[in-house]
Amino acid sequence: MNVALGGTFDPIHDGHRALFERAFELGDVTVGLTSDDLAPKTRHDERHIRSYEERKAALETELAALATEHDRDWAIRELAEPTGIATEPQFDVLVVSPETETGGKRINEIRRERGHDPLEIEVVPHVYADDGEVISSTRIVRGEIDEHGTPTPERDGRSS
Repeated sequence: MNVALGGTFDPIHDGHRALFERAFELGDVTVGLTSDDLAPKTRHDERHIRSYEERKAALETELAALATEHDRDWAIRELAEPTGIATEPQFDVLVVSPETETGGKRINEIRRERGHDPLEIEVVPHVYADDGEVISSTRIVRGEIDEHGTPTPERDGRSS
């Protein structure tokens, strides 16, 4: 199967890793990575986001190891719009988090309008930090937790 997922992935954390893991379990993976222009528009909180090239390098490291482990092909493509690559006909499955499931449904509407089969939407549950809250890049950038969800009260967040 051809699997799509997308995001900003800055910084990558265990919640993202759960998405990647599930994607590679299902098939060959293409990750849409938000462009420098799109990335800030997809945030609920205004915060510094590293450049596309920096995010892509970190993502390549994560994906390469999983692809080898699962014997799968993978690619990273730049996303210039929120519905991204998943509206293209070659994909079978879209891997999403609970908060992006609605976007997945919108992608299937677009696919239907274009005469493509809808994608199977695979919702991967949240990964929780040690404090019981959801692990998120925003929490990491604020200095609340590390990428694995361990509280980091001694740390300051990323400056802009």
